[in-house]
Amino acid sequence: MNTLNVGDTAPNFTLQNQAGEAVSLQDTLSKGPVLVYFYPKASTPGCTVQAQGLRDIKAQLDGLHVTVFGISPDPVAKLAKFADKQQLNFALLSDEDHAVADGFGVWGQKKFMGKIYDGIHRLSFIVGTDGKISHVLNKFKTKDHHEVVLATLAE
Repeated sequence: MNTLNVGDTAPNFTLQNQAGEAVSLQDTLSKGPVLVYFYPKASTPGCTVQAQGLRDIKAQLDGLHVTVFGISPDPVAKLAKFADKQQLNFALLSDEDHAVADGFGVWGQKKFMGKIYDGIHRLSFIVGTDGKISHVLNKFKTKDHHEVVLATLAE
């Protein structure tokens, strides 16, 4: 796993959101910075808490002109159910072949309950309007992720 670092150029991507619409990083950067957060699986406890936190600070993120993209390997239909059930107000993007996760260096070996498998590591990136990574967030608890995002943006 070769995770991107501050100063690296974020790989451009176009993925389908929970409504089945194509969403492109490059097209979004003209509006302001983008928070790209990777999470393992929709509707699981940790991922739900993380998404709810971002949902609840949407007005503050809008005030900073920050767009939020949550990316997981879930199919569009599962993302739609997750977004609807949790009343999420930002884009969830489907990366079923984990190509974008690979590009950001967040797909790799994980251990859980003695099992080893490949999956998404929970990391977040803030991509500046220049397309470069301005921050990598990798030290947070899911319930505090939104607070870490706001504190980082305030720097």
